[in-house]
Amino acid sequence: MIRVSVLYPSAEGSTFNHDYYRTTHVPLVAKAWSPVGTQIDKVINGPYEAAVHMTFDSLEVFQSAMASPLTGDVMADVANYTNITPVMQISEIIEG
Repeated sequence: MIRVSVLYPSAEGSTFNHDYYRTTHVPLVAKAWSPVGTQIDKVINGPYEAAVHMTFDSLEVFQSAMASPLTGDVMADVANYTNITPVMQISEIIEG
């Protein structure tokens, strides 16, 4: 099982629409990539504004998901809720 985390670093002048992210963007991501699970973080204190964590059965499943024809729509939608360049981290879940 792997976890794909997309993190949005806080910076002076950054903007982030949490409502749009939760109600529009993340559902688009779920439709495009079909993760096993999705969790959204609205950061209270830390170096990030927000994050989403998605789980996939394997790296190969995630890579196939990224080939979805909707991936372009997912990427284009980022401008609708933030001016932050997201950072992606892919991790193997080893416990839990």
